[in-house]
Amino acid sequence: MNNDLKTLISLSKKHYENFPVASFLLPKNKKQDIAIVYWFARTADDIADEGQFSANERISALDEFEKNFLASLNNSYADESFKILSDVVLRNNLNPKYFTDLISAFKQDVIKHRYKNFDEVLDYCKRSANPVGRIVLNLFNIYDEEAYKYSDLICTALQLTNFYQDIEIDYTKGRIYFPLNEMNHFQVTENMFEMRENNYNFSALLKHSINRTKNFFSIGEKLLHYLSGRLKLEIKWTIAGGEKILTKIEKNNYKIFENRPKLNKIDFISILLKSIFNK
Repeated sequence: MNNDLKTLISLSKKHYENFPVASFLLPKNKKQDIAIVYWFARTADDIADEGQFSANERISALDEFEKNFLASLNNSYADESFKILSDVVLRNNLNPKYFTDLISAFKQDVIKHRYKNFDEVLDYCKRSANPVGRIVLNLFNIYDEEAYKYSDLICTALQLTNFYQDIEIDYTKGRIYFPLNEMNHFQVTENMFEMRENNYNFSALLKHSINRTKNFFSIGEKLLHYLSGRLKLEIKWTIAGGEKILTKIEKNNYKIFENRPKLNKIDFISILLKSIFNK
């Protein structure tokens, strides 16, 4: 493995503390390809989020990132990273739209900070999370529409779980991913985010949201019927990690402010054992 590839794989793992990303469970060649895909996603996400830049500067940088990606598919490389990425895309016959959809979601994060209803949230998840699941399936030569449907549910559930885990972090960036019509229904105001109020109304909204997400995980688990071997174990582990985060929030009576749920080493071990022995 050359130094550039090692660097990209290392960068891909930095941000993922709660869910296994290209873990030791996967075959080495697949693990490397998946790690490169995550590098792409994390890099675009960082352009949208990190540093002190204006919205216009971020959008411009994402446009350039997208242009470099598309150019790499035609043997024009901005740098070695895009050459490595294009090799993964072309060698595995991956759909470039999955990658440009990810970029479109990160652009949306720059300019859209509120969501009128859950359909708008789902549309965001369709581009911010679901493409990654489909790419992973394709890397393992799975191109089944039913499998895609269940994978989308799992990826959406993971994205929603991340929203609930990072409520405080997202609010500091000016973002609220709870639908405004649901906030109104539960009488939750933006002031509650600012004051970090763990009150009854906010808990009710969070409980409603988590129950819906758990249902997505439950239905999405049907994806496992389409998988085998190490990939099946990896996806079981990933689902269990997301569900564990939701359980931690529930056990803390939905008091999410000042108590961000995280998975520790014991959690990871117990989740792995459950994934192995719970057939």
